[in-house]
Amino acid sequence: MILTRKIGPATVRCSGRAQGNVGDHVDDDPRAVAQRREDLAAAAGLPAPSTWVWLRQVHRADVHEAEGPTPPGDPPEADAAVTATRGLPLAIVTADCAPVVLASDDAIGVVHAGHRGLAAGVIEAAVERVRAHGDGDVHAFLGPCIRPSRYEFGAADLELLAGRFGDEVKGRTLDGRPALDIPAAVRIALARAGVTRLEDCGVCTAESAAYFSHRRDGATGRQVTVAVLT
Repeated sequence: MILTRKIGPATVRCSGRAQGNVGDHVDDDPRAVAQRREDLAAAAGLPAPSTWVWLRQVHRADVHEAEGPTPPGDPPEADAAVTATRGLPLAIVTADCAPVVLASDDAIGVVHAGHRGLAAGVIEAAVERVRAHGDGDVHAFLGPCIRPSRYEFGAADLELLAGRFGDEVKGRTLDGRPALDIPAAVRIALARAGVTRLEDCGVCTAESAAYFSHRRDGATGRQVTVAVLT
């Protein structure tokens, strides 16, 4: 199954476990990863993965401004990418972190938002860059990510994030332990950046066997979220 959405002028596709691991940094056979990426592109009606924008994700707030594909084997170190180039696919890989897609009239962005990136302001930075390239309201889409019922989080670290985003990010796991509500943090960060139109797919990666989850499985693969300005 490939999750597909239309967000403003952006076409979004999210893979899952059925498409296999597409992350090239999880001790998988590089040839197998490359073939899975090719198969996914064909199944999703996308151009070859060598023409996509890939990132070396490092849980910070750097934004890559893309005008063309990234060099093979040497992706830029960033946790978000934006482009005003139509037909250029932007890709981020995740297991439990939040994949966020942004779209205005003439630009799109993709964001890898884990708790460290959220705290660093990666969403706000990406929204700013999308607005610099496009007109109109910014729409957002939140793809499959871990939800608070499955995301136990240290109380001290949770207080630090609550200090930034408010108590709304404090959740509880199914057994009542302190948890981080990543979707709530995404919503708050977007709202503070002036983005009020958010579609949340509602999928929990740790709960659904259809998706990779690091919290559930430990060492695991990665799914990919791809957005194209059409």
